[in-house]
Amino acid sequence: MSLLELQRDFRAWIADASGEAAERLGPGARAGLDVYQNNYRASLVACLSEAFERVRLWIGEERFLSTAAAHIDVTPPHAWTLDAYAKDFPETLELLFPGDPEIAELGWLDLALSEAFVGPDADPLDPAALAAVDWDHAVLRLGPTLTTAPFRSNAAAIWSALSAGEMPPPAERLAEPATVLVWRNAFTSCFRTAEPGEVRAIELARDGASFGAICAALIDLLGEEQGVAAAGAMLGRWIGDGLLVGVD
Repeated sequence: MSLLELQRDFRAWIADASGEAAERLGPGARAGLDVYQNNYRASLVACLSEAFERVRLWIGEERFLSTAAAHIDVTPPHAWTLDAYAKDFPETLELLFPGDPEIAELGWLDLALSEAFVGPDADPLDPAALAAVDWDHAVLRLGPTLTTAPFRSNAAAIWSALSAGEMPPPAERLAEPATVLVWRNAFTSCFRTAEPGEVRAIELARDGASFGAICAALIDLLGEEQGVAAAGAMLGRWIGDGLLVGVD
């Protein structure tokens, strides 16, 4: 057996518990192989447990372990670093708990906050730089860690309570889906629910639209008086939240 064949059989045993691979590795190797496979799965479970702490708290230890085991059975590691293994777990949660949307949304929020923390650096905009801006033509640059997702449940409120060690509210479906924003401000990962019209404004800003065009879109969406007020309030909040990193 070549080294490459040995490595392939060892991987087949570790990931899939292939009996044929175990036999080829030697009749006396099974006990040692069991140890390696247990260590492999334990490492992946530990990775998921750490990355999705609020999911684990919400569904309970036993249910979380069975869910993690099901994920590991069909999702082998795909990158050189164990940190990347967490990326596909929210999809598994959505598949396994279709009637409980808060579970997958808690998973998305856990993952998005951790990814924002290690995301690209960008200094928040200094408000003093806004004095000479031509707002009709200014193009806003949003931070690179900003990400969004639509939520069908009150998962954001559940996450906040669990994170604070408080009794979480019961899961509820929202009357209308709400968009949750996640980003990093300095050294802190943050999230909140988007304000009316804010999702459209983010889309336009990312496409390079001017602030004047964003204001016009908010007026079309919310009406003239409310749209103008929303644009000004949104700009101030983006600066205060550290979402805005530049104006061109």
